[in-house]
Amino acid sequence: MKLIRKLALSAAALVALGGSAFAFEVGVIGFQFSSETHARVANAAAEAAKAKGWTVTLLNSEGSLPKHAEQFEALITKKVDAIVIAMGKPVEADAQFKAAKDKGVPVITVQSGSSPHALFDIQTNEYQVGADAALYLLGQMGYKGNILTSRFELNVASRIRGKVLDVVLSENQAVKELGKFSMNRTQSWRDDVRAGMQALLLQNQGKVDAIWASFDGQAYIIDDLLKAQGVKKGQIPLISVDGGAESYRRIADPDSTFLATVAIPFEAMGKQAIDAVQAIVVDKKPKESITAGPYLFANAVLVDKTNVKDFMK
Repeated sequence: MKLIRKLALSAAALVALGGSAFAFEVGVIGFQFSSETHARVANAAAEAAKAKGWTVTLLNSEGSLPKHAEQFEALITKKVDAIVIAMGKPVEADAQFKAAKDKGVPVITVQSGSSPHALFDIQTNEYQVGADAALYLLGQMGYKGNILTSRFELNVASRIRGKVLDVVLSENQAVKELGKFSMNRTQSWRDDVRAGMQALLLQNQGKVDAIWASFDGQAYIIDDLLKAQGVKKGQIPLISVDGGAESYRRIADPDSTFLATVAIPFEAMGKQAIDAVQAIVVDKKPKESITAGPYLFANAVLVDKTNVKDFMK
């Protein structure tokens, strides 16, 4: 009788501390932790899951599609209760997504694009994000002049931003794209961007009025290249998308050429994924109670010198 009473007290204490009274494991995969945004989503999701008392398997695919597929398969084989994927590849990893669904393992993705085999994707409205970034840049130029672009076609969010930019340019023909660099490598992407943009800057020296980058990691490299050439803030406006401490530091820095970013709430999105797992998998609520379609949208905010202090800690 004493033993039963002790066990009951222990269970009550666990619940009071916010722990879980049952075993629950979630797998979290980030496609490439060297990209800050991937790490921010994955780490936030892992922390939110641990706060619920769940067991977490946190994996980094290191930008490798074969490793990504292997890790996905390992979590399915392990029979985790749910999987969260940050910046995944629903097209390239379609077989793994289908296998998870067939085995009854629910999958939620973040900033990955939709999959018919996943519950839904949590993302910002990248068409709106792309428009905000493009129109801000053109506004800084007075809607005329020459731009260079740094793109990333292998990621759905970055690709959409670039397509929206192309639409904006087609309607504003006083702005000309002198050259574009498309990032192909994922594992050594920094070297790829540095070499590609350095070449474009040299080829178009004295002709560039502004630069558009598809994500902030690219913009940091471009900013460093411009500063090394002696470019001052505002001379060649540089804008991008993502947000984060380093972006805000550069926007506020008078020696940086980085003018603005459209900030995406990556940490909040990682937490949203875990909250959705709680609601759908644990509490057995219908998926439609979270979102009716294949996407759950989060809000993005344009950050420049006028509001950057509000985002700096």
